[in-house]
Amino acid sequence: MSEADYMRRAIELAACGAGWTAPNPMVGAVIVKDGRIIGEGYHRRFGGLHAEREAIASLTESAEGATIYVTLEPCCHHGHQPPCTDAILENKIARVVIGSRDPNPLVAGKGAAILREHGAEVTEDFLREECDALNPEFFRYITSKLPYAVVKYAMTLDGKIASRTGASKWITGETAREHVHRMRGRYAAILAGIGTVLADDPMLNCRVPGAHQPVRIAVDSTLQIPLTSKLVQTAREYPLIVACAVAWEEKIRKLEEAGAQVWVLPGEDGRVDLQALLAKLGEQQISSVLAEGGGEIHESLLRTGYVNHVMAYVAPMLMGGRDAKSPIEGLGAENPDAAVKLTNRRITELGDDLLIEYDVAEQF
Repeated sequence: MSEADYMRRAIELAACGAGWTAPNPMVGAVIVKDGRIIGEGYHRRFGGLHAEREAIASLTESAEGATIYVTLEPCCHHGHQPPCTDAILENKIARVVIGSRDPNPLVAGKGAAILREHGAEVTEDFLREECDALNPEFFRYITSKLPYAVVKYAMTLDGKIASRTGASKWITGETAREHVHRMRGRYAAILAGIGTVLADDPMLNCRVPGAHQPVRIAVDSTLQIPLTSKLVQTAREYPLIVACAVAWEEKIRKLEEAGAQVWVLPGEDGRVDLQALLAKLGEQQISSVLAEGGGEIHESLLRTGYVNHVMAYVAPMLMGGRDAKSPIEGLGAENPDAAVKLTNRRITELGDDLLIEYDVAEQF
């Protein structure tokens, strides 16, 4: 195996922590000695052992003189776990190959510097682009204290997310729908607007067995959400936050009795202040949010300037209809120059459907 193979094994291991490590990053580590893997591990969940210590715990022989391949710069501070730099040095690992640099101010180059100061050989930025792709959510959260925000929708080739009657099941095929559920398990929270809640009565949970279950968020300015909705009825099983703009005490009490949290966040327009919502999610260490919910809420989120990524599942069908629903509604841009600009295209085939992804480059 080559050095790239060892790091790609560490990347593969890191991905096993998807959804469980937030607000920490996903990290994998592989320890190699004399051309053999003698230990490997990954950060399994928030509060648990970090990848380096997991790998050291799995050692089949002494790591003295070995090389450790780790997808993110080892930490050098005490948090829920002691510094990984200490564990590397205590086990006399001779060389550390690092993929991503850690932007956390508590680390940010200090981990690599400590290792060098104590005699370890350190190689940085190895397969950095591939390693960085593991943790856009962490990088956004740790530098801004705001959640990494994604807008996701399924649409026809002519850009419709529902017919003129509101029917939307099913636009995409089974393979794409399974992919959506795997993606839900990656994110800390799933968000939908009240229009989607009333039209579809969704669960907004992840249906992959054993996967992480995200916090569900309903943006409902005037508290229209029915107490009989699936979201409310399952609030004790799957966490639910209802964000509103009115202090309707009786409805709030009933929602809280059902197990939901209610956040009153009025904006100047009488609707939920989405910037305040995202800021409060960050305060609660909810480091990523997947918005699945309707053209109005998508447009409102884009207008905040806080959306980082867009995922469009495109089905090979043409719906038509001037009154059919679109993925981005609201007032929209006045001209093409004011449109949201996208970059870094990625296309994935999912059965007969396509997943087209972009990062957000600019905002309105």
